[in-house]
Amino acid sequence: MSRIEELLKEFCSNGVRHYEMCDIAEYSQTRIDAAELDEASFVGVDNLLPNKGGRTDANYSPNTSRLTAFSAGDLLIGNIRPYLKKIWLANRNGGCSGDVLAIHLREQYQDQLEPRFLYYLLSSDNFFAYDMQHAKGAKMPRGDKDAIMKFRVPVPPLPVQKEIVRILDSFISLEAELEAELEAELEARKRQYEHYRNGLFKAAENDVQWSTLGKISTKASSGGTPTSGRSEYYGGGIPWLRTQEVNFNSVTSTSLKITDEGLANSSATWIPKHSVIVAMYGATAAKVAINEIPLTTNQACCNLQIDPDQAEYRYVFYWIVSQYEKLKSLGEGSQSNLNAGKVKKFPIPIPDMEKQQRIVSILDRFDALVSDLSSGLPAEIAARRKQYEYYRDRLLTFKELTV
Repeated sequence: MSRIEELLKEFCSNGVRHYEMCDIAEYSQTRIDAAELDEASFVGVDNLLPNKGGRTDANYSPNTSRLTAFSAGDLLIGNIRPYLKKIWLANRNGGCSGDVLAIHLREQYQDQLEPRFLYYLLSSDNFFAYDMQHAKGAKMPRGDKDAIMKFRVPVPPLPVQKEIVRILDSFISLEAELEAELEAELEARKRQYEHYRNGLFKAAENDVQWSTLGKISTKASSGGTPTSGRSEYYGGGIPWLRTQEVNFNSVTSTSLKITDEGLANSSATWIPKHSVIVAMYGATAAKVAINEIPLTTNQACCNLQIDPDQAEYRYVFYWIVSQYEKLKSLGEGSQSNLNAGKVKKFPIPIPDMEKQQRIVSILDRFDALVSDLSSGLPAEIAARRKQYEYYRDRLLTFKELTV
């Protein structure tokens, strides 16, 4: 018999009493001046991380002078778009914005309920599904504060709570260690890959003809965005790539599609397969991708249709990846934006086609290895989290005591 089974048999063999949240907890009623807060003690909804990721320090100031105060041990839940699953067990005192719910244990239950046990109960997918079910609004759903307080939670005796918290804490600690090991292995492979890639291109620079990205392209064009406010241009069947989707990868699908009218009114053009797409604006500037499907792009992409008689398109792709920092340094303005002219003038060594193909063959194999690890890592982590959630749900499920 497990320790949990022993405790359940000893303390609650007939079942566990379930309560509505409002019976055991309440929303914080105290207020705090914004002037008393800093980046570590202020929590806006943007500082709560999705998928139960906790919190991060604020990078902006509160927009009101008085905020809801919270204390260590309170539960903070993001009330906008509950499906993002934002929750944090506060380990300090502070203040939060109106889009964050601060749940505080009622005084009479503070010696009967472990805050971390309640945190695990409200971290369940069951709670967030309930929250979404009662949310209001379509585009920006908000949780219903009254409905949340009617969510039913089991409250077993403290020894049972503490043992469950111990088990779940240990599981999370072990999971974090395993994730760190997997990520370290992936990072080592990436460094090895970059070392060989840079070495290959360094050798390719010697005694070869140099050209520019523009000169080795049969066509270089930017995309376009459908007319602002014309939502009917979206939802069609034409793949439309945005800058944020360009990230050293092969593009096989896009998150948005536009209609024929959207394409006609966006100044964009069809980009054939195996073009090299360079992002030009903002945080993604100088990142590069290859499209495996015909598509069109927004105006912040420079689309290079590589002349197959001059260069292998994947050779060009790998070259730009290797030169990312140098290309990015050419950006201007507060966001370090590039323009199509600078992209087209960017130099590239052009060895003979046989050497290009050899470089591509080697880098393709390394890329496949890293990609397999990159796809395998999230799958491994997801499997472990699924296992954790299964055991967590089992540990937090109790027969209800009938009175």
